[in-house]
Amino acid sequence: MESEAIDPQLADELRSVCRTTVGDELRSITYFTEDIVEQLYLRSDLEQTADLVGFADHERLGFHSQSAYRNTQLGEYQATIRMFENGYLSRVIRGPHGVWVTVDAMSIDRFEELTSALESVLTDFADVVDGESPDY
Repeated sequence: MESEAIDPQLADELRSVCRTTVGDELRSITYFTEDIVEQLYLRSDLEQTADLVGFADHERLGFHSQSAYRNTQLGEYQATIRMFENGYLSRVIRGPHGVWVTVDAMSIDRFEELTSALESVLTDFADVVDGESPDY
């Protein structure tokens, strides 16, 4: 993993929206692109044993698989939620940027709020990179 691979303002904004939306159920936040992966947050009671590169390799498939869901009667793809024995992983991808967040159990409404918040931050960041002004 590269250090300082993510823009510090984007990292701060992602941490902020996740903490605000998820609260104490937040386990971890990881930012990724096709080339990099950087863990932005890990709750203190968890061990740093996750294979971030392995997770990233799997989650990067989302950059390519989103096109399979275009123009369906379900509407536009928003996020992927994976269930595990000890929590959930939610992945949001916008443009060339992705974030996966792990959480303890929480309601589907909170997953929808989390998705919306992450989507907004990633979209705003992509706009800044493209020369437009962010909303935050």
